[in-house]
Amino acid sequence: MFLAKVTGSVVATQKVASMTGHKLLTVEPLRVDPAQRDRLVGTGRTFVVVDTVGAGQGELVLIVQGSSARFTPETEKLPVDAAIVGIVDTVNVENRTIFSARA
Repeated sequence: MFLAKVTGSVVATQKVASMTGHKLLTVEPLRVDPAQRDRLVGTGRTFVVVDTVGAGQGELVLIVQGSSARFTPETEKLPVDAAIVGIVDTVNVENRTIFSARA
């Protein structure tokens, strides 16, 4: 699993039938800033993921990848490699909150 920020959406009018009705989003993976460890920073990569939880633009989300992406009821029969399985409320590192959705 990894943390990511929702950065956009993908519209594909032509796709396999099993993907019809599934929201696709773009996300940028995040990591703890190695220099200060008090914030999350982007990795500069982009992934397309299936949204299983109703995430929105700018939200911090929890991503699963590979075969784990097909372990949800919504994705078990889909040809997907990455899925959002949670919307993050807080991230704590070394007893400090470095992200809070309420802030």
